[in-house]
Amino acid sequence: MRQSTLKELSEALGLSISTVSRALKNHPDISERTKKKVRELATAMEYEPNPYAVQLRTQQSNVLGVMVPTVDNFFYDSFIAAIEHEARLNGYSLLIMQSKDLSEVEQNNLKIFRKNMVVGVFASISIETSEMEPFKKMEEMGIPIVFFDRVPEVHGFYKVCLSDEIAARMAAEAIIQKKKKNVLALFGHPHLSICKLRHASFIETFRELAPETNLQVAWPELMEASRIEVLKAFGKKNKPDAIFCMGDMILIGVMYAIHELELKVPEDVSVIGISNGLMPTLYNPKITYVETSGHKLGKLSFKQMMSRLGDEITAEEVFLESILVKGGSL
Repeated sequence: MRQSTLKELSEALGLSISTVSRALKNHPDISERTKKKVRELATAMEYEPNPYAVQLRTQQSNVLGVMVPTVDNFFYDSFIAAIEHEARLNGYSLLIMQSKDLSEVEQNNLKIFRKNMVVGVFASISIETSEMEPFKKMEEMGIPIVFFDRVPEVHGFYKVCLSDEIAARMAAEAIIQKKKKNVLALFGHPHLSICKLRHASFIETFRELAPETNLQVAWPELMEASRIEVLKAFGKKNKPDAIFCMGDMILIGVMYAIHELELKVPEDVSVIGISNGLMPTLYNPKITYVETSGHKLGKLSFKQMMSRLGDEITAEEVFLESILVKGGSL
């Protein structure tokens, strides 16, 4: 159906276009009687303001940008779902982009956000990101950015973070309680702050509480590389009696290798991970994990964004609490 226009409303009511426009905006100069007549006819004629005209006039939209490394990841999928839900309830829509972990794509995405005059951006940085100037430019243009999950290491940006150090410590303590002697710890890309923090905390916990433990550390990041690391570790003399998986993609690769080697969990090897929560439930026994919920992070990030858009006093860095969810794998 063709959408009615302000001109058609004004002609039907015998009023000027500017009067009709101001009536729809509840302008105080327009009488309540006129406002009522305009609103009733606008409803009857199914009139809706042209969003593009509004955007050009106000130089902003009701659109929030979301940039993730990839959308085919359950953590980011649940994060986006939480953001979309909150945005819809608050009158916003989303423009979702993925960087594919490429800095060039990331910067192009920021340009697209600017062209679409988004009012704010949620960003999880790519592996290649080292230069923060493109993000600073967005802030200088009055477009607030809330970084989440993968956040910049430098100060001066607003971040919503998982409790990476605490999560890694909780996982390490759970392994130590089971008195494991040979632990294979698998982390993601060493360039990312999230990986650095989890690695440092995990290692420090063992140094403090169980310095005699034999730790093997690798940085496989993705499924196939994780599978290969496990196969290599079981080809050595000191075979792992426990495996720590920093994320869900690593966990999947680890479980592929365990099935390939026909090992039993936890009899032959124990497994623990840091997870959004779905993947650990797909195995038998269920995998013990420290929860880092994308859904909860999304809700916390949206709250932070609303605070920034409202020019409220906002903490530069906020953290999501982690919890240990026990399965039968440790």
